[in-house]
Amino acid sequence: MSGILVYVLHFEGAFNKNSLGAVSEAAKLAGELGTEAHAVVVGGDDLTDELCATLGSYGATKVFRAKGPEGLAQPVVDVIDRVLDDHGHDYVIFGGGLLGFEIGAGLAARRNAGVTMEVTNIAVEDGRLIAERPILGDSQISRSRYKGLGIIIGRINAFEAKESGGGAAAVVDVEVEYSPWSTRARMVTRGEQRGADVNIEDADVLVAGGRGLGRAEAFQLCEDLANVLGGAVAATRAVVDAGWYPYSAQIGQTGKSVAPRLYLAAGISGAIQHKVGMQASENIVAINKDRNAPIFEFSDLGIVGDLHQILPKLTEAVKAKKG
Repeated sequence: MSGILVYVLHFEGAFNKNSLGAVSEAAKLAGELGTEAHAVVVGGDDLTDELCATLGSYGATKVFRAKGPEGLAQPVVDVIDRVLDDHGHDYVIFGGGLLGFEIGAGLAARRNAGVTMEVTNIAVEDGRLIAERPILGDSQISRSRYKGLGIIIGRINAFEAKESGGGAAAVVDVEVEYSPWSTRARMVTRGEQRGADVNIEDADVLVAGGRGLGRAEAFQLCEDLANVLGGAVAATRAVVDAGWYPYSAQIGQTGKSVAPRLYLAAGISGAIQHKVGMQASENIVAINKDRNAPIFEFSDLGIVGDLHQILPKLTEAVKAKKG
């Protein structure tokens, strides 16, 4: 067994929460397999020895570091491909998110490997890893085994980041000659969610708005509530397509998948395309004036009423509760 490799995403000197969760999960699995969990990072001068070594706290014994553009998929594929050539890991794990999906798919094509996305659990059986993911509207579980290299991409928030108390990880620099196509793209700007400094994939609380808001300006109601709850704002595809809110906030089949502790849906009907992106939320609260809206079928709490009246009152109630 040659170990488990984890890609760790970073931004502005901090590691992504889902990536840290993947490192923790890999370290636990490596312990069961009698091997080690390693990490790979790609970026610039902000990836200092001290920062990379902190991944040891989450169970990584070694960190492979390569200089390259941050936030782009193809350069990371080149780096991981090189590390696999040199060290022969049997599995590569990603913490989830759109970038992880793109890198994992590209790596699978490059190495002719098996890949499983939206994984919610990883088990050890007969000395090998088994990836489990929900299918058919989360009504069944699919289990994947791998003949060769296994690429496992977690669902957002599937793996909890736990500090294992390990020491500093060893940092190994990797020299990579990037493929010509890997250097053609460049990051022009990084789009963040309007009105918040919280990434919706990492938020514990999300207030999501749909067409029931009626107009773009009504998203202020969602932002006000999200602010007092310490969360972020999300949106459906319909309102994103209408230009009411940025694409970076879109939840659903063609957007992002999230699993916050609280998902409050305001004016969202609950179409299957939206459901697949948020159904893993721990608590789902829906506000809709249509008592027959599909979202009530999978909500923990449903409120039939006018969201334009309910959201402001709820915001004031939370403010009052906080004193």
